[in-house]
Amino acid sequence: MARGKFITFEGIDGAGKSTHLTRFAELLAARGRTVITTREPGGTALGEKLRELLLHETMHLETEALLMFAARREHLAQIIEPALGRGDWVISDRFTDATFAYQGGGRKLDRQKLAALEQWVHPHLQPDLTLLFDVPLDVARARLDASRELDRFEQEKADFFEATRAEYLRRASEFPERFRIIDSTRPFAEVHDELKKLAASL
Repeated sequence: MARGKFITFEGIDGAGKSTHLTRFAELLAARGRTVITTREPGGTALGEKLRELLLHETMHLETEALLMFAARREHLAQIIEPALGRGDWVISDRFTDATFAYQGGGRKLDRQKLAALEQWVHPHLQPDLTLLFDVPLDVARARLDASRELDRFEQEKADFFEATRAEYLRRASEFPERFRIIDSTRPFAEVHDELKKLAASL
């Protein structure tokens, strides 16, 4: 059986990636793919518990990074790797690029430490395709739902998100063979049309 495809959706908070992920999964399913949608941190029972800690508890930066990769290791073992082995397609709302962007770019953790964790946790697995939903910071902030309580990442200052976005773009430049940058400042319908064409090409 052919291995499934692993697709990740990335972007700063408010970029619109989560809105489009479900629609993109539906487009692939309509083409006969068995699609698993998931998220990070989270995706498993243990991962969701770690997500609550990561989003709401104050902790040392290195503890934060280690917990991100701990949740990821469980996610890979329980969800991602078995699904790919069955030939299913997996779409994840964030993966390791997010850790480089948020903990590395935003929080300034040494990139070499993150690279070492990446090599330990998933040395032979990278996404087949990463869609980076890119918007200027002011657009992203305006889109955050004002009716709900923001988590501790969403509460960060502008310079944090500027650095996070910059690291995402640096990663896209470093790995152009798997990244596709989506201009998410456009109306929903325009972005959806681009994703529809992309899904038809996969």
